[in-house]
Amino acid sequence: MADIQQRLQALSTDYQNLQTELQNHVNSRQKLESQQQENKAVQKEFSGLDEDANIYKLVGPVLLKQEKTEAVLAVDGRLEYIEKEIKRVEKQIKDVEDKSDDVRAQIIQVQSEAQPQGQGPQSQAVA
Repeated sequence: MADIQQRLQALSTDYQNLQTELQNHVNSRQKLESQQQENKAVQKEFSGLDEDANIYKLVGPVLLKQEKTEAVLAVDGRLEYIEKEIKRVEKQIKDVEDKSDDVRAQIIQVQSEAQPQGQGPQSQAVA
């Protein structure tokens, strides 16, 4: 019985760790999606500007003038990178969810194996 308890405790710890890892990945995805929305808003603003419009980029405490084509390329590149990162994080989320499901199934299996053993002595004591 102690062996089953130890196994159950180890599986529970694994499950909790997986849930923490899952939450971290979900938080990362939310941050990336927020950045994606910000960059899409900038991209939309750029599309409404004239070619000769003044665009400034904040570098530390200084605003530097930037060509529109250069700024558009930077935002497009950033969006492309963010989209790849979102796909990578979503794959990690799916992997952790799958592992979590496996561990949950193992916990249920160990609990079901432990119940008949635990009920046996109790029913004999009653009789």
